[in-house]
Amino acid sequence: MRSFGTVQQVQAVSERRLISSGSRFEAVAGYSRAVDDGQYVHVAGTTGFDYAQMTIAPDALTQCHQCFANIGTALKEAGCTLDHVVRVRYYLADVQLFEQLAPVFGQYFAKVRPAATAVVCGLVDPRMLLEIEVTARLPEQSQ
Repeated sequence: MRSFGTVQQVQAVSERRLISSGSRFEAVAGYSRAVDDGQYVHVAGTTGFDYAQMTIAPDALTQCHQCFANIGTALKEAGCTLDHVVRVRYYLADVQLFEQLAPVFGQYFAKVRPAATAVVCGLVDPRMLLEIEVTARLPEQSQ
């Protein structure tokens, strides 16, 4: 497994950069962990998998913190941080998780307070309790 940090230039599609987590599933499903389009970084729905260990914790709180760590790594590769996030979507496997996780969301976004949506839905792996998707504005564009 490769770690975050693999960046590929995309030919003939303006100045897009693809950022990979190194997960083999990205190639199988035809997506990137994040896409830097020159103005924004679009981070795909990110779960609580620890890509270094290829494990996922059984509890939502640990998964949530791992989601933010994974997202933070992708954003860093693109040249920004969670402080540049302007949009976030939370996908929760159970409505009961919102009350437990909302304070954690607030912990990470207390300063920037992005536009946010929470959706209760099924996820592709029953071990996944949540998935988080963000859009961040690149720093040089946020002036």
